[in-house]
Amino acid sequence: MLVLSTMWGSSFMFTKVITQDIGPMPAAFGRVAVAFACLLPLLALRGELPTLRAHWRRIMLLGILNSGIPFAAYSIAMLTVPSSTGAIINAATPLFGAVIAWVWLKDKLTLSQMVGLVIGFVGVTLLALQNASEAPAAELGSYIIGIAVCIAAPIFYGISASFTKRYCKDVPPTVSATGSQLGATLFLAPLAWLYWPEQGIQSGTIASLVILGVFCTGFAYILFFRMIAMVGATKALSVTFAVPVFAAFYGVTFLGEHITPYMVACAAVILAGISLSTGLLRPFK
Repeated sequence: MLVLSTMWGSSFMFTKVITQDIGPMPAAFGRVAVAFACLLPLLALRGELPTLRAHWRRIMLLGILNSGIPFAAYSIAMLTVPSSTGAIINAATPLFGAVIAWVWLKDKLTLSQMVGLVIGFVGVTLLALQNASEAPAAELGSYIIGIAVCIAAPIFYGISASFTKRYCKDVPPTVSATGSQLGATLFLAPLAWLYWPEQGIQSGTIASLVILGVFCTGFAYILFFRMIAMVGATKALSVTFAVPVFAAFYGVTFLGEHITPYMVACAAVILAGISLSTGLLRPFK
C-alpha cells in the first residue's frame, strides 16, 4: 500500500506537467499506451496471453471504467485544478466505492459507515466550494468544471472496483492490469488523435510519460489488482488514504503549489469519513 501510494501520489504531478504541454486527451492516451507496451512483454513471458484472450471482453471494459475515463477526467481537471487538490478528491474513492458496492453488490453498511459517507461527502463538497470561491472571476467557470470532472474519476474508480470484484476476481492481476490498459488505449486513441498537438513533444514530457505509464500505471495496477484479490475491493481502495500526502509533497516541492490550512482541514474531514465508511473506525454499531 505504501509503494502504491507513492506511485499514485506522483501521478498527479506528472499528469499536470504532461497535460500542460500536449493537452488532456493525448496525455491520458500516452499514459495507458506506455503502460500497455510495458506490461505486454511481461504478460507474454508469464505465459498468460491465453488467459487474456479468454477474458478479453470484461477486462477491456474494466480498462475503460478503471483507466480510460478516470485518466481522461484527471487530465482535463489538471488544466485548472492544483495537483494536490486532485489527490484529495481522489481520496474520496472509497466513499464512492462503498456506496456503489452497497447498491450493486448489496454489501451491508453499518451506522458508522453511513455516518462516514456523509462526513466524507461534506469534506469533498467543502473543498470544491473553497476552490471555486478562490478562483478569479474570469476563471470561475473553468474551476467549477475542473472540480466536477475531477469528482467523476473516483466515481468510476468505485464502479470499477465493484466490477472487478464481481466479474474479474478470478483473473490474475497481471492479466487484469495488461488487458485493462489495452482497453483504455483503444478507448482513448480516437480522442488523442483528434486533439493531438501540432507542436513537437518536449523531452521532459516524454520522460514524464514514461515514468507515469511504466511505474504509476503499469506496475501500480499489478499491485492494485493483487490487493483487490487479497483483501477485497473496499479495503484495497483505502490505499487512496496516503495518496494526498505524497501528492502534496510533490506539488509543493516540484510545482510550486501551496497547501492551505483549509485544504488540510478538508482532507482531515474526508479521511475521517473514509475511516468510518471502510470500517477502520467503528464508534457506532
